[in-house]
Amino acid sequence: MTAAWLIAASASAVAAAPGPVDLSRPFGIAPGWQLLSHQGPAIEDAGGDPAPGALHLCITHDHGRTCRPALDDMFAMPGNKSVFDTAHYLNEARVVHPRPGHPLLWVQVASMYSGDGDQRVGRVALAYDRAADRFVPVFRQWTGHNNNQEVRFINKGPLRGTIISAEPTSDPPFGFWITVNQMNGSGHYAPILRYRSGTRYGDGNPLAVIDSEMPETLRRLKLWQPGQKLPLPDRACPKPRLIGQVLWCTDPPAKPLG
Repeated sequence: MTAAWLIAASASAVAAAPGPVDLSRPFGIAPGWQLLSHQGPAIEDAGGDPAPGALHLCITHDHGRTCRPALDDMFAMPGNKSVFDTAHYLNEARVVHPRPGHPLLWVQVASMYSGDGDQRVGRVALAYDRAADRFVPVFRQWTGHNNNQEVRFINKGPLRGTIISAEPTSDPPFGFWITVNQMNGSGHYAPILRYRSGTRYGDGNPLAVIDSEMPETLRRLKLWQPGQKLPLPDRACPKPRLIGQVLWCTDPPAKPLG
């Protein structure tokens, strides 16, 4: 297999970007620690489009001879195996800081595309364990792709360092489960809040669900209350207002889309 880095990819993109990810400097550890990737031969996905081969990710300090750890099980599920159990795309690999002096490696990968354009998308956050001299997962979660699912590391604001997920409900009224995960005393992430969104699937709100729910998320955590300045997304928000408990930046459609 040939070594390659995929920083971003689409169903038809198989080109690689150069260079491993250095971990020694951002984590303040011995020289030589890297995140390496090996990409298998290009394949066809379920729709017959070209796609990158299977992706092997290895955190190593000896140029890949040993992995501490390998990240090949981010879609691990009990039961029958399928072609969607394997990562083919590296969407993101970066160092984040839940608090000063406490770096984490945040990695997001995705499976090949299914016939309807869906994917499994896996995320893992890893900390360096000095006693064990290895990186250890402190958070991991995978979702689908087609229903506005998202798992986001929060870089700033009152929820800095938390990880928020939005996953679709399975029963009407169709919305999303919002979960806020926070690092606990052991250095691992655990849920501190879970609630059913006011955002509805197909309501025509162009904001990401995590953004449209941010005022309500902060209210439930007693970090914001109505009457205070609205917590706005990074993107342009020309008409910020709450409709119900949901943030809108545009006029809602005359009739909900869903």
